[in-house]
Amino acid sequence: MTVRYNWPTFKTLPYPVYFRYDEFDAQTAWVPHRHDWGTFSYVANGVMQIEIEGTRFLSPPQYAVWVPPKATHASFNADAVIYRSVYIDASLASALPAKAATLRISGLLRAILLDFAERGVACPETDADRRLAQVLIDQIALAPAEPRFLPQASSPSLVRVLEALQSEPADNRTLAAWAKTMSMTERTLARHCLTELGMTLGQWRQRMRFLRAIEGLEAGRTVKSIAFDLGYATPSAFIEMFTRQSGLTPEQFRRQTILSASAHDSV
Repeated sequence: MTVRYNWPTFKTLPYPVYFRYDEFDAQTAWVPHRHDWGTFSYVANGVMQIEIEGTRFLSPPQYAVWVPPKATHASFNADAVIYRSVYIDASLASALPAKAATLRISGLLRAILLDFAERGVACPETDADRRLAQVLIDQIALAPAEPRFLPQASSPSLVRVLEALQSEPADNRTLAAWAKTMSMTERTLARHCLTELGMTLGQWRQRMRFLRAIEGLEAGRTVKSIAFDLGYATPSAFIEMFTRQSGLTPEQFRRQTILSASAHDSV
């Protein structure tokens, strides 16, 4: 595993909105650190784990993780990722979430980020780029926020259910069937899901499958093979789930990933 320490050495940002582009090899970890500014972290491909003040967040493509100013954070990526981030001065961060959160990247926000990345802009210097950077901040402020993309459970029974689903993503057992397996009522298990995860078991399973689908698409696997491995009876059912999670069909996502990788190579 590669452990990295070389976060920016400057104490203050060169400009209130600063862009960073990097590429991390598989099995890369960043030691805990903190900044006086906020960080909007996202990946153009792969999935990154970011731990913020002791809580784990996941950043798949189409989602970003917001790290508030002065929050201690560390990260790890099991597979190679193209990493990008936007450092945001504390004076601008006041309009953004006060706590760490997962943010959905809209089509407009994605287009702005891609434009800056394609041109390799680190510090906006022209009036046009500075106006665009302000639009970027406005779009981040409007992005739907949620505590975590794939929350973790705390109760032993629900922990076992989630671990089983991660071991076998194609498992289509219903909530009632899982409740019976765990020797509890369906209502009790449903309550644990809403209390600990903030979502239903079905919603959690879809998100977990979405993350696995990303891995398959980036490995070049066919949509059909991924769909069946994840427990979908038809590719169309899988495509519907993936589109709902990402706003893109699997093939659109694959092309977007290739485009993002090309933008990184040109920086």
